[in-house]
Amino acid sequence: MIPIHQLLIFCLASLIMVLTPGPNMIYLVTRSVTQGRKAGFISLFGVACGFLFHITFVSFGLTAVLMAIPFAYTLLKTTGVLYLLFLAWQAVKPGGKGIFDNARTLQHDTPAKLFTMGLLTSILNPKIAVFYLSFFPQFINPAYGSVLTQSFTLGIIQMMMSFTTNGLIILSASHVTRWFAGNPKWVRTQKWVMAGVFSSLAIKMALDKGK
Repeated sequence: MIPIHQLLIFCLASLIMVLTPGPNMIYLVTRSVTQGRKAGFISLFGVACGFLFHITFVSFGLTAVLMAIPFAYTLLKTTGVLYLLFLAWQAVKPGGKGIFDNARTLQHDTPAKLFTMGLLTSILNPKIAVFYLSFFPQFINPAYGSVLTQSFTLGIIQMMMSFTTNGLIILSASHVTRWFAGNPKWVRTQKWVMAGVFSSLAIKMALDKGK
């Protein structure tokens, strides 16, 4: 079983990640503002199911790879470091867009379409799987027991934190959009905060000595 202190670190990192505005938050907020909270929550259920899809495949994949190939963790670590540094650069690169620059008025959709769009948006986003592959190995150790169980544990924790946080954001979507619109300095600051989070995770992973 993963030690409690490791789980607490993972929870903190997951919370920071979910609080960092990204495509999912933008989609859920704009959908909630244009069609109401019910539409936002239906979309969120779809996104959550997409997370579960990725968690399942990544969990079985990590188990197979880490148990079959001795140097697989080194490969995953290197890929993860590069990916996290890329995300940090994307956050602060010159000419980058603000978190709601792509927000637009959406047409009203049926509940089935809202769920399906949320699901497909999540499933068809390869960055989610890459993020799990680069993030989970930092907290998984075969010495703690089943790699599969550890991976599912981390995945469920991350998904629950994401669902809860995004649910609260949906409930206050209109206030969130007004707050961002009225605080352009914070919007610029959050880009550097996001870059700092990604860079810190990359450094932590790079300094890890392996499992």
